[in-house]
Amino acid sequence: MTLNITRLAQLAYPVSDVDRAIAFFEGKLGLRLALRPHPHMAFFDAGGVSLMMEKSDNLSGASILYFAVADVAASTAELEKRGVEIVAPPHRITEQPTYDLWMSFFKEPDGRLLALSMEAPKGWKPA
Repeated sequence: MTLNITRLAQLAYPVSDVDRAIAFFEGKLGLRLALRPHPHMAFFDAGGVSLMMEKSDNLSGASILYFAVADVAASTAELEKRGVEIVAPPHRITEQPTYDLWMSFFKEPDGRLLALSMEAPKGWKPA
């Protein structure tokens, strides 16, 4: 028997302050707040993956979230305009046979890194 896992359905992301996280992920990143069942919990729709944020005193288990965008340079510039702290500007991470992987990194309200990711056409350069 195979499990037939088809996709990632939900990801838990601990935060120190749910209201502050909502202001950032909805207001700065533009993610849609899908559900707020309790004051200590919120769910966002991240491109079909449910991103569950829950208040926690222990933030050490969180992974870097990599958000796919169509243009990493334009999206990074927009985040900067919105007052988001950019830690690393768009740069090529690796060259693959059919695309180049570009990323930029920024901080969320708890000081952890998040990233924008783009599978760019071969030879793409930021405008």
